[in-house]
Amino acid sequence: MRLIGFIVNPIAGMGGTVGLKGTDGDLSKKAIEMGAKSTTPKLIDQFLSSIENKKEIYFIAAPDIMGESYIKNRGFNYKVIGQIGKETFPEDTKKIAKLLYDKKIEILVFFGGDGTARDIYDSVGLKLPVIAVPTGVKMFSSVFAVNSRAASQLVDAIILNNITYEEREVLDINETSYSKGILESKLYGYLRVPKVLNLIQASKDTSRIGSSYDFEKKEIALHVIENMENDILYLLGPGTTVKAITDELGLPKTLLGIDAIYRKEIIEKDLNEQGILGLLNTYSHAQIIVTPIGGQGFIFGRGNKQFTPKILENIGKKNVIIIAAKEKLKSLKCLRIDSTSIDIDNIFKGLTNVIIGYKEETVIQIE
Repeated sequence: MRLIGFIVNPIAGMGGTVGLKGTDGDLSKKAIEMGAKSTTPKLIDQFLSSIENKKEIYFIAAPDIMGESYIKNRGFNYKVIGQIGKETFPEDTKKIAKLLYDKKIEILVFFGGDGTARDIYDSVGLKLPVIAVPTGVKMFSSVFAVNSRAASQLVDAIILNNITYEEREVLDINETSYSKGILESKLYGYLRVPKVLNLIQASKDTSRIGSSYDFEKKEIALHVIENMENDILYLLGPGTTVKAITDELGLPKTLLGIDAIYRKEIIEKDLNEQGILGLLNTYSHAQIIVTPIGGQGFIFGRGNKQFTPKILENIGKKNVIIIAAKEKLKSLKCLRIDSTSIDIDNIFKGLTNVIIGYKEETVIQIE
């Protein structure tokens, strides 16, 4: 039996669908007040269901909603360690991670986002290898598996002794600035993660600056604007490449949020899932414009969780316009989607067109 630690941040990711930029601090309470529902149980279910060698695993889990609630009655051998109250806090994560280290587990599986990764680093640092399952809003650090199923593959690889480890970056995101639409990040520390090609994501690249890059974004924007139609609602995702479109139109843009344009005018800003669904009920034809995250390649599932599986199913793959500067695309082997729905992810996978300049497109794989 392989001893594997199991910790869940139960509130991670709750702010995504309601348009909040995370759940750190008091944002979790605000997310709940806004009607946010956690997608974490579904992602944990995907993770547990995809493990092939479950009889070889002995989980040592955090109690209640931080662990045991998800693995009991699932056919896994496990025991519970630690105590928590009705509300959970970062200190609970740190405390239980230290207890798990003392139990000499082989690896720690944790579910959360960048904030949870920082808590794990604070508690065990490089002393304990981890599998980080992405269930937060952003996940800009390079320690995370690309999705919950990839994390399952990592567990199976460990059981088969097919694994080596490497140190990957944990980023410190200024959550106050991020909630105001400003991305400020710096290196916080490192965690040891499995070294497996295509199963672990990279860190988010910072936005490139310079005259050539600005020119590329302007060319892309001109192409998009020229092809806009008056009867289509356009939902603009986050990022400076998308913002170049509104810059050319002389319109404001929520840099890290989702805005709606109709007939080249902003009609809604910083939309959440319910706001988008309301617009889709009003407008008969809609398209999404997104740019992949630099260094990672995600078009959905990182920093734009307002685009939920329900919305992506409504819009359809053919109505998603992907734009990216050539330099950004050169650093990516493929694009990725992590919508939280396996069915939606599979619909979007395959070859797709990407606008890379004025009347210039290329084809790349979505995985």
